[in-house]
Amino acid sequence: MNPELSIVMPCLNEAETLAICIQKAQSFFEKHDVHGEVVIADNGSTDGSQAIAEKLNARVVPVPEKGYGNALKGGIKAAKGKYIIMGDADDSYDFSSLELFIEKLREGNDLVMGNRFKGGVKKGAMPFLHKYLGNPVLSFIGRLFFNIKIGDFHCGLRGFSKEAFAKMNLNTTGMEFASEMIVKSKLNGLSIVQVPTILHPDGRTRPPHLNTWRDGWRHLRFLLLYSPRWLFLYPAFIMIIVGTILSTILIMNPLTFGGIVFDVHTLLYTASSVVVGFQFLAFYALTKIFAVENGLLPKSDRYHKLFKIFNLEKGLIVGFLTLAVGIYLSVHGLLDWKATSFSDLKPAETLRVIVPAVFTIMLGLQIILFSFFFSILGLKQHIKEDKIAS
Repeated sequence: MNPELSIVMPCLNEAETLAICIQKAQSFFEKHDVHGEVVIADNGSTDGSQAIAEKLNARVVPVPEKGYGNALKGGIKAAKGKYIIMGDADDSYDFSSLELFIEKLREGNDLVMGNRFKGGVKKGAMPFLHKYLGNPVLSFIGRLFFNIKIGDFHCGLRGFSKEAFAKMNLNTTGMEFASEMIVKSKLNGLSIVQVPTILHPDGRTRPPHLNTWRDGWRHLRFLLLYSPRWLFLYPAFIMIIVGTILSTILIMNPLTFGGIVFDVHTLLYTASSVVVGFQFLAFYALTKIFAVENGLLPKSDRYHKLFKIFNLEKGLIVGFLTLAVGIYLSVHGLLDWKATSFSDLKPAETLRVIVPAVFTIMLGLQIILFSFFFSILGLKQHIKEDKIAS
């Protein structure tokens, strides 16, 4: 009969602390009458960790692909339990006190997160930068981007059902695996709860595998790449709205603020802001399509509405109208120049016509090209809808 619970520990040269972690996990099974197993996902240890685990009747699963995420995926895939609890093998978490985790899993929760800030961080257990900058900032960004009410995104002690893990479809291989698990759980509609967890100083004498700045960046990069709204859409709205308002004002008259005059030179930047903002908007749409069609993000009602609201015909109409405005302004500027017998022009007056003309031509052409590319990427979606309709 398969065990109810598998405790999975990633391992890379953890000979100093592996035995005590396994023994604590086994004492939890015995004390709380849980049918369980300990799975050691070994990532190429050379210090005898495998022999220690086997001597204590833990199951060793060799994972040749390097990386924290790879090790855990290999161990979780091999685990036989209905539920999985994963945790580091450095004795920073107490595997003999997992009652809240198994209780929440038995209640039907998909992901049970430990929260070290609620449970307590023992003196010397977490570096200053991690405690007061890295973890709080990255956890705040995760909550903001994905609306996940979790206080500690990077707690290494967490539990989930084997069924829920399959739905997460995790792809990352390094430390960002921890963030991906939470984000994918939210995006796939899985239930997430958190329980207080105590973090103890680890028992190793060697430096930890975690690299503060490199792995911190990998977590931040993952959060940005999985949130096209914050990476592309919101900046697009800001640049387009602000650029349009300021450009409109500067086309009519110079703007004086604090004794400083902003004129046609500023108009070049505000008009550029609109064009760049549209490029951000285009990247949002294209990134969304690519991510969904390749299984990186789940499909949503908003995704289906994207193709109903915008199509090739609408895009071409808007693009050609914008292009026509640019051509009209260009002709208007040329006629004004002709009226002076092609003599010297007044730059301030001329550029108030020419700058909008150039940028609306550029914007119109970008809208037309984007419309074709968007429609090409959306062909797969239309084919699926046609099949469903037939």
